Amino acid sequence: MNTNHFSNLQQMYLSAPFNQLFQPTIIVSQGSSEISIELKSDYHHAAQAVHGSVYFKLLDDAAYFAANSLEPEYFMLTTSFTTYLTRPVSKGQMRAVGKVVNQNRSQMIAESVVFNSAGKEIGRGNGIFVRSKNLLSDVQGYNKDISIRSSLS
Repeated sequence: MNTNHFSNLQQMYLSAPFNQLFQPTIIVSQGSSEISIELKSDYHHAAQAVHGSVYFKLLDDAAYFAANSLEPEYFMLTTSFTTYLTRPVSKGQMRAVGKVVNQNRSQMIAESVVFNSAGKEIGRGNGIFVRSKNLLSDVQGYNKDISIRSSLS
């Protein structure tokens, strides 16, 4: 296992400006990742439940970082992602777990499941990920020494 690579991926994720809205925690390991957020009413649609875009974000991110954990040199890209929303949630925490289920020379397939605070599945997804031409070493936050929130509550 390449713990420096995993740590760098975590730093890269947390340094992304978009994640300032969600303040996630992340753990990356060999072929898997886990991402959690605390829910806010800011994430709600008009019916007072979390908007589907938040589900998609967590599911895609968890699957993506599972895939990129197996690629130490290049930034991965999501080429397609299918999302299934199975249960609404409005408060507490969302926790997504991603894992790579298939890999060949040109792509990886990863699945993810998102859970509510009670541990019940509330959504799932799967995606195809490919290597980009961008080196991870050139990506914002990958090699930076920043304070990260990598432990889940």
